[in-house]
Amino acid sequence: MQLKGRKALVTGAGRGIGRAIALALAQEGAQVALLARSRAQLQGVAAELGSERSLVLSADLARETEVRAALSGLEAAWGGVDILVNNAGVLGPIGPTHQVDTAAWLQALQVNLGGCFLCTHLLLPGMVAQGYGKIINLSGGGAVTPRPWFSAYSASKAGVVRFTETLAAEVAQYHIDVNAIAPGAVNTRMLDEVLGAGELAGAEAQAQAQAQLEEGGVDPSQPAALAVFLASPRSDGLSGRLFSAVWDDWEGLEVAKVMKTDHYTVRRVVPPR
Repeated sequence: MQLKGRKALVTGAGRGIGRAIALALAQEGAQVALLARSRAQLQGVAAELGSERSLVLSADLARETEVRAALSGLEAAWGGVDILVNNAGVLGPIGPTHQVDTAAWLQALQVNLGGCFLCTHLLLPGMVAQGYGKIINLSGGGAVTPRPWFSAYSASKAGVVRFTETLAAEVAQYHIDVNAIAPGAVNTRMLDEVLGAGELAGAEAQAQAQAQLEEGGVDPSQPAALAVFLASPRSDGLSGRLFSAVWDDWEGLEVAKVMKTDHYTVRRVVPPR
């Protein structure tokens, strides 16, 4: 029970990766607040967790007033959290950047990056006051490599990674760790959207999506296990990093050694002179 006595908030917790993370945190002893737009989905997850260990909060992350109201309810009920998992996200419009809907493009940034910022902004004062906290942000495809035809999603997720590194430097003095997770190709609603987009997603993305559908994709328990590690005392002092749930040997990390390097960060690489 690595997280006994801890309180966590997971956004986008009604299904997919968010649900898996919420269940994994609860299994390790945490109380888990669940936030998403669909209260019905959240109530289903809360039933799995048990009402005494969960709290349902409904809000659209693109609407600041709704988020503020939901997190005010969380503060009133629990007095804040020790762990924040910014998981909620949308794929946004798919297609050539000069052809996509501008409102949909900006909406994707508002949810993926703006929602991550807003939840952090509102809950961070409590973590600073108690001198401890864990913030875990979900990255995604296109954050560190180009992803043509998905410019809103990739731009927003790149922003999440840079926000993670920047915030980590700001709050290190308060013993707050901030990290990001690349969850891998999990079969979620986003996969259905790619498959439904047809040629707008590009031939390569379509082929990859079809193969992922047939092969089953990454088990959501993998990013959930990484989230538990980053939320637990085992990762204390590890901050400002982006880890792949699938490809990185995060279980075997030596925190002190990693923190003396630029490993697991996003940096500009220049050729030798």
